[in-house]
Amino acid sequence: MTTGMRHTTRDLRRRNRAALLSHIYHTGAASRVELVQTSGLSSGSVSNVVGDLVNEGMVAEVGSEDSDGGRPRALLRVRPEFGKVVGVDIGETHVQVGLFDWTLQRIATTTFAIAETSLEPEAVAWMVSAGIAKVTAEAGVDPATLLGVGVGVPGAVQPTGTGTAVHAPTLRWSGVRLDEMLEASVSVPLYIDNCARTLGQAEMWRGAGRGASRSVVALLGVGIGAALATGPDSRDATSSTSEWGHTVIVVGGAPCRCGSRGCLEAYVGAEAVLSRYAEMSGGRPIDAIGTEARLAELAARAAAPGPAAGVLETTAEYLGIGIANLVNLLAPDRVVLAGWVAEVIGPQILPAVRAAARRHSLPYLYGQLQIQLGELGTDAVALGAATLPVVQVLATGERPPAR
Repeated sequence: MTTGMRHTTRDLRRRNRAALLSHIYHTGAASRVELVQTSGLSSGSVSNVVGDLVNEGMVAEVGSEDSDGGRPRALLRVRPEFGKVVGVDIGETHVQVGLFDWTLQRIATTTFAIAETSLEPEAVAWMVSAGIAKVTAEAGVDPATLLGVGVGVPGAVQPTGTGTAVHAPTLRWSGVRLDEMLEASVSVPLYIDNCARTLGQAEMWRGAGRGASRSVVALLGVGIGAALATGPDSRDATSSTSEWGHTVIVVGGAPCRCGSRGCLEAYVGAEAVLSRYAEMSGGRPIDAIGTEARLAELAARAAAPGPAAGVLETTAEYLGIGIANLVNLLAPDRVVLAGWVAEVIGPQILPAVRAAARRHSLPYLYGQLQIQLGELGTDAVALGAATLPVVQVLATGERPPAR
């Protein structure tokens, strides 16, 4: 057999492995008969590939389902024990590191609070390394056995000749080689991407985006970002980011840290909400320290009529206008509000956000829309980052080599 034929056979087998493994992973359970029907492969090919996946510990038979007139069919599921992944959320208020099994079940989490709105890259890299060491030690996991480490950053990630460069204006980073800073402490494959995009992928896989064909996942924090996730189902979903927070909603409005005026972020970002409350008459000073704690205190006060409730009402109106712009431009069937700000104030403002979005959207587009809160909790961005190494395993159908 020629070298070209060997490569072709190997590549074909790898594609078959990836396709079958991805189907089992995303559907939760599948029989061999279902895999034959959905993949178009022969029963012999499916049996061979499944046999390999079982022998390598990636897949296991768990239970059975009834068949039409025949014996029960064995069901296949991926084995959570096959591997662990780490997801890192680099935000403007904290760095969070989570350890998950490769089905994205949380095992351990640690968080480093950030008192400033910008940090030196070396300090952030130290937090990431320390966090990985902490969560793996807590779970008794050898870091060298991880399937990979995914990192979500609040900015653009551009490929270079030898890796990636991070441009995060909110952190005052320009061309930061975070990958090089982590090389000494991370020996497994390392993936870095925009945190809104990875969060969108996680919500499509495991959260509020499931079942949507065209979903916008908004990341609400100190900054504001959004990802457009599209795909007929979770297996085919793709996610791309937009600078939604820097779309102008008020001509000549409040100054934004991007240098423009009237941006959405200048009205619904966490610091903007807190600043608006501080400028109101009749409002008591907030006692808490730190952006997240201060916003939580504001939300608690907003449970009763008064300045705090008024601030959240105004925030909901601006956010609804921003969503309406997305609806009129992109025609999504779902908008998911996620991120730590959505976690803190989302339940209180969601009805008003929906009402404002309805008023400012074209009726026929709003009629097909659902607006809901994210379902992944406070570690949603870290979990989103953890999908990055999982994507690579599913794409190849095998354990990645050490970096």
